[in-house]
Amino acid sequence: MIRPMFGPRKKPKKFNMPLRYYDPKEDERRRRRIRIKPKRRKSKQGMRVFVYAVGLAFVVWIISIL
Repeated sequence: MIRPMFGPRKKPKKFNMPLRYYDPKEDERRRRRIRIKPKRRKSKQGMRVFVYAVGLAFVVWIISIL
């Protein structure tokens, strides 16, 4: 009863995908082209923590002398 008041229901669009065949050589070519080799940097986190620890020890040593 309510359906005719709102008109016909919209149907989803049809999708026709062209058929493709798997080509392993083409897939490998794409992988090689897309692959990005990131440059690995050495982490400086350990050195930074060491410097902060030495600085803190120096501050504590100065305070203990005064």
